[in-house]
Amino acid sequence: MLLLLSPTKIQNFAPQNFLKVNTQPEFLKDAEILMNEIRQLSAFDISKLLNINSNLAHLNADRYFNWHLPFTTKNAKQAVLVFNGEVFHGLDAKSFSTKDFVYLQSHLRILSGLYGVLRPLDLIQPYRLEISTKLDTEKGKDVYTFWGEKLTISLNKALITSGKPKVVLNLLSGEYFKSIHRNLLNARVIDFEFLECKNDQYKAIVVYIKKARGMIVRYVIENRIDNVEDLKGFSADGYWFSEQLSTEDKFVFTRNK
Repeated sequence: MLLLLSPTKIQNFAPQNFLKVNTQPEFLKDAEILMNEIRQLSAFDISKLLNINSNLAHLNADRYFNWHLPFTTKNAKQAVLVFNGEVFHGLDAKSFSTKDFVYLQSHLRILSGLYGVLRPLDLIQPYRLEISTKLDTEKGKDVYTFWGEKLTISLNKALITSGKPKVVLNLLSGEYFKSIHRNLLNARVIDFEFLECKNDQYKAIVVYIKKARGMIVRYVIENRIDNVEDLKGFSADGYWFSEQLSTEDKFVFTRNK
């Protein structure tokens, strides 16, 4: 079983000393190509490209300038400890045991516009580049085209060692799942919905969805879930599996809010 998460724009590179183990990203050479392309842009161009204000544009221009290989624990940090949005608050990886991190490393992949596919313990340096960014490269007009089928091929390799059955838990945002060629993925894909119920009406609220995605990853890791049916037992933070709203390949969880 392989779990997929999107990255977050919020990143935390504060030093940490509790997790010593680290690995190198699979697609560092490709990341370097992308970085060399974006380094050619001015802060004004970066502002337009990423749709950010001038302060953020200058911050990221500095990040691109300072980005360099090789990655070490002195200039980079493990991806699962870097991303700091609601998804990763729900995951709360800092509280995992050593055995949990070993399991997490083989069962979780984080997709990234710059790094392609990240394992949790892969070292990364600060960046901002969404998977849907319209960045011109020799391969095409956007980051989707740059990666092509590489991300799907990488996930298929990971599925070989992630246990049986071959199942992908899609906890990605829509824009990141578009980077995967679903027809080439050698696995059953389970989609998820998290809904808030109020006055008998169900609503999808983005901030709650993001945190719930992280929480269900945590549920899988802590309980070593390898059976799809056991996912229905997820009940953190008041969520319950809805048999009525779910389908065979889409699991819906609701709660009263």
